Amino acid sequence: MLQRLKTLAAALHHAFGRGASRGMEAVPTAARSLRRALPPLLILTAVTAAGYALVTHPPVQAVPPGQAALRTNQFSGGTSEFRAGSFLRIPGLHEVRLFPLRDQSYHPAAIAKADGPAPLQSVEGLSLGLDMNLRWTIDATRLVELSRRLPDDIEADVIAPAVQAVVYKQIARHTVREIFSSQRAEIAAALEAELRARLAGDGILLKGVQIGSVDLPSDYRRGMDRLLADSLASERMRYTLEISEKQVKQTELQAAADKVRRETAAEAAGREQIIAARAQEEAMKHVLPFKQKQIEQRALEAQAESAARIKQAEGAAQARRIEIAAESEARQKLADAEAYRVAQIGKANAGQMAVEGALLTRHPLLVQKAMADKLSDKVQVIIAPPGSGGFIGNALLAGMAPAAKAATEGAEAERE
Repeated sequence: MLQRLKTLAAALHHAFGRGASRGMEAVPTAARSLRRALPPLLILTAVTAAGYALVTHPPVQAVPPGQAALRTNQFSGGTSEFRAGSFLRIPGLHEVRLFPLRDQSYHPAAIAKADGPAPLQSVEGLSLGLDMNLRWTIDATRLVELSRRLPDDIEADVIAPAVQAVVYKQIARHTVREIFSSQRAEIAAALEAELRARLAGDGILLKGVQIGSVDLPSDYRRGMDRLLADSLASERMRYTLEISEKQVKQTELQAAADKVRRETAAEAAGREQIIAARAQEEAMKHVLPFKQKQIEQRALEAQAESAARIKQAEGAAQARRIEIAAESEARQKLADAEAYRVAQIGKANAGQMAVEGALLTRHPLLVQKAMADKLSDKVQVIIAPPGSGGFIGNALLAGMAPAAKAATEGAEAERE
């Protein structure tokens, strides 16, 4: 088919490209090429038109969630219902209508304001607005029947006229105060009952009617506010008086309760004192003998303590005497030991002196050595006088030689 189209395009180009002189010769060839390409061109046009029709009007239609589709055959009049998924729809043969299965909300805006296009009228003839909200849904068991009866715009053609017919009639029976405050719940219940019965015949199920704010004219609203404020003040005063009366009764009841409580407490305290006195009396019968025994016991304990103290004093005195005797004997022994020590030391000193005298007699130079040893710590140089001869310390000893000579003689005499 593509090749034929190319041939047709080339033929047309060739035909229009030649001059006028050669145009008559090329007409038969172009006609023959055009006759050959005409059937495929018609087939392509039909296929293109069918594809465009399928794209713009697809034969398969999906059912949106929460809706039901009713397909009506235009020739036989049969109706089929589809709740979910997709179904076949042939344009020109089938007519499809969608109905909502979920709850819908209708809000009449025309009656919402007192200065709106269609305000309500109370029994006094005062214009007012009512904020209403209706929740409705289609009766799913009657979809086939309702698809033939209900119009396309259900809210505008069915619900709105029913609401106007019912609301205007119900509101016209009540005063503004009843609508505004005192009978709002009753009015809502009456509207719901009448609208449910009215819409049920058209296959519409009314789920509920909610009444919001009531729009009043500004002057009347200010007067209503003052009236409500006065009414609230009166109610508040009445409740205040009732509370004061209840508080007085409560005070009286509390005083009576306190009185009964004090009397009961006094009686209980008296009974407790009586019981305590009787118990004390019974206890004294056992306490007095016990006290007597305690006195006797304390007397015996005092006697025993006195005897124990006497025994302790006697033992302490005996121990003191023994300690004094031992101390005296010890001192005597110490004195004897000291006298013996002094005597022995004297004998030892006398013997040592005798030995030293004999030694000095035999060796006179030991006196000089001893003297030098004694003076060595304090005297570094000893200057002896010239011609002193003998012991250099004779001048210092001042006649020590005769004494030493006598001692030597004495020692020799003793040896003899």
